[in-house]
Amino acid sequence: MAQRRSTPQALKKALGWFAARYIALVRDTSKVIRVPEDMDRRIDELAPAIFTTWHGQFLMSATMKPAHQPAKMMIARHGDAEVIAQAVRHFDIELIRGAGAAGRRKDRGGATAFRSALGSLQDGVNVAMTADVPPGPARKAGTGVVALASASGRPIIPMGFATRHTIAFRSWSRFTLNLPFSKFAMVMGDPLRVPEDADDEELEASRRDLEQRVNAVTRRAYALAGGSAHLAEPVSAANPERPGLALKTYRLLTRVARPAAGSLLRRRVARGKEIGERLGERFGRPGRTRPPGRLWWFHAASVGETNAILPLMHALRERYPDIRFVLTTFTVTSARIASNRLPEGAVHQFAPLDSPQFVRRFLDYWKPELAAFTESEIWPNLIMETHARGVPMVLVNARMSPRSFKRWRKQPGMSRPLFSRFDMVLAQDQTLARRFMKSGAHTVHTLGNLKADAPAPPVDEALQGELAAALAARPILLAASTHPGEDEIVTEAAERLRARIPDLLTVIVPRHPERGATILEMAKQRGVSAARRSRTPLPGADTELFIADTLGELGTWYAVSPLALIGGSLVPHGGQNPIEAVKLETGVITGPHHENFAQSFEALMKAGGCREVASAQDLADTVAELLADPQALEDMRASARAAAAELQGALERTLAALAPYAEDDAVRPTQRILPSGAVAAASGLASGEAAASEARADTRHAS
Repeated sequence: MAQRRSTPQALKKALGWFAARYIALVRDTSKVIRVPEDMDRRIDELAPAIFTTWHGQFLMSATMKPAHQPAKMMIARHGDAEVIAQAVRHFDIELIRGAGAAGRRKDRGGATAFRSALGSLQDGVNVAMTADVPPGPARKAGTGVVALASASGRPIIPMGFATRHTIAFRSWSRFTLNLPFSKFAMVMGDPLRVPEDADDEELEASRRDLEQRVNAVTRRAYALAGGSAHLAEPVSAANPERPGLALKTYRLLTRVARPAAGSLLRRRVARGKEIGERLGERFGRPGRTRPPGRLWWFHAASVGETNAILPLMHALRERYPDIRFVLTTFTVTSARIASNRLPEGAVHQFAPLDSPQFVRRFLDYWKPELAAFTESEIWPNLIMETHARGVPMVLVNARMSPRSFKRWRKQPGMSRPLFSRFDMVLAQDQTLARRFMKSGAHTVHTLGNLKADAPAPPVDEALQGELAAALAARPILLAASTHPGEDEIVTEAAERLRARIPDLLTVIVPRHPERGATILEMAKQRGVSAARRSRTPLPGADTELFIADTLGELGTWYAVSPLALIGGSLVPHGGQNPIEAVKLETGVITGPHHENFAQSFEALMKAGGCREVASAQDLADTVAELLADPQALEDMRASARAAAAELQGALERTLAALAPYAEDDAVRPTQRILPSGAVAAASGLASGEAAASEARADTRHAS
């Protein structure tokens, strides 16, 4: 066993020795250009100092160390970094092990490394560290390096390294392997001094300044070496991943399948899933006149995504009245909601089928300046064709289920080219942010869930009064937004409950109203007295199950129900939004499958504002317990309201993230360094900024 444990370490030492010999080979076989020529003298004058370069270009950084100057290099503690750690030791460089957490919920030794680096500088030892923080975004300087400069009072020296011949890997940082028998340039920039005891605003200004300086010396190094700076640029919307075989095959098949689109849509019309007179929109033909002037395109799949995006559109309309909107959706239900709730100057269209020809026709007419896709709407041709027009794309309120994540990870030739074409991905939480980055997204910010900021579903007060009169204080079990397979579980639970609560009324609101007839047939087969609202306006005294298969009335049902099971959670669907119920004072019950709203349910459960059930018996027992104890139910609802309030704020953060697109139409944010303060100042959760927060906190501790 001891021999097994020592073998990997011995291998890492051997690989480190080989890496050191390789770095020396590149240096010794290349024509070396040093700027300035008296670099060693300049280092002596500035020492001790903090030397920094981009993560992707750090390989040759060990060769710049003057023989007489002590130096330490900050290297992460994970296994892969051990090879680099072993290599730099051969250049008489000591190690500082640790890195910022970068949004991960684990200790990567960042605080310890910060203290060690600070102590080394105070002892007169130079410190080298990369400016950008894994896992990215690449070439976005973290705050840790400027916080170290502020705490130590020592200058930051930006460095650029490049060889004429290189191999750039498609990693997050575009790690560059410098090749021997080449021309090797190392460029040392002017020192950057950060004010001691700098506040957050001064640290941010210094961070942006550092970013520009490291970019400048890197570009100069490539120019002097005669290499291709573009080759080593990290993946971005301006430099996306190339399509793989899977994506190329999909695009070919959708072109070939175009003639079958008409037959497919006619069948959907017959099933009530399309509106016959608007089929042209599905072929990319306009159904409305394009509003004049600037136009942004928002795309949402169905009801949930539409409800999430509408408040954002209203807020944008109020803030930027010169911008008009076109909203595309897929479902008939979402189209009806949009028609009643769109902001002034906005129009609705059904999204074109994902065929290159249909998408091009849509884009030719609408000519949007920005495309904002919602949550998990990833249609390959929509994305590829929009990007090809130079239209910046943002994925808003982004989420990715574990199942989808596994699928995307298995198809990197599909996922990475698609996600890398987004200018920004605005994820709901850190877990989702990491999934998007691992799937190919390059700039990801964690802003929270827009649905927490959405207004409560509308309540029809007249209907609420009619229902109150018809119910005559009967106890209610509400099952909201149910999916196939759940109605039977709810009905079984209701049958068990009626043995204890004889006058119980069960109300099922199916996620898709067209399932009303199917649910009614199921109830009849079970011998349950049932009625559909689309046929019978109100439940009768003998109605045991009422199927609310009408559109836009869920809010009213929440208003008359003390508690509700949130659908999509008793079957592996992923759950629905619980915050809508909470905002209307309804107690929340969920099944075990609520991963699509994991952050919301986690917050509710942690606060005691939600109950989880796994079966019909669990549901019956929980409902009986809560209906029998009004105080426990009220405590649960109060806890849920407090937890929901803590989740809010995503709307303002999203507005801040989109502001550069609205305020500066001359420069795309992908073509410049996007000021992180626009997002991070609002949220403090931007991906890659957790290391900066850790460093700032440690600065105060160390001081």
